[in-house]
Amino acid sequence: MTTTTAAPVAAAPAAPRTRPTLRPRRRPALTLYTALVLAWLLLPIAVMILFGFNDTGSKVNFTWQGFTLNWYRHLFAIPNLTSALVNSLTIALVVAVVATLLGTPIGLALGRYRFRGRSSVDLLMFAAIAAPEIALGAALLSLFIVLGVPRGYWTIVIAHVAFCIPYVAITVRARMAGHDPTLEEAARDLGAGPWTAFRLVTLRCCCPAWHPAPCSASPCPSTTTSSPASTPAVRSRSRCGCTAPAVPACPRRSTSWER
Repeated sequence: MTTTTAAPVAAAPAAPRTRPTLRPRRRPALTLYTALVLAWLLLPIAVMILFGFNDTGSKVNFTWQGFTLNWYRHLFAIPNLTSALVNSLTIALVVAVVATLLGTPIGLALGRYRFRGRSSVDLLMFAAIAAPEIALGAALLSLFIVLGVPRGYWTIVIAHVAFCIPYVAITVRARMAGHDPTLEEAARDLGAGPWTAFRLVTLRCCCPAWHPAPCSASPCPSTTTSSPASTPAVRSRSRCGCTAPAVPACPRRSTSWER
């Protein structure tokens, strides 16, 4: 008499545990405190705007006497104030452009490369940010006086550029810290030249560091999930979830180990 034993049945794999979604705690005290701090900071500006419509008959503007638009009808009646406004706007535009052009290469170098003196440049950038503005202004004024440079429009531009470059460099450096260098290698592998890869990949990732608003329409590329052999265009998705425009795939260049 023979006995047969049934083969052990393999146990079904256990279903993976799903972590419960963590809902952010609602802290009304923190929300109220934040609202009070913002109101305290913005209240003087709101009062100044409100008293711009005050119908006062003298230069003293401390009490509300009525609503009027008379002051805005003569907004450019004082030539000195008008020229000061024009100078402020043009200086802001020139400084923004020049500081971006000069600070971006510094941030790229600090974020991508290791070179002698990198820590000193990094320390210099943070020291310029940590130093009080009045100290930087006094130092630049003393420099202009010693060198005999006439003070005026362009000295203000130079001072503001020197003040803004560290902010641009540190912001671009932080942006490049999370940039994947293999993206440029993938672009070069798809046939893009050095300038094309830099313009379409690296600059797109630096763009939010310059100004977030205009760059929302052209997000930075991150990783691709499509093969260039199967699709005529490569569409990339950034780490923040935004999708970059599709770029036609160039003919793939063979590497040395494939030849």
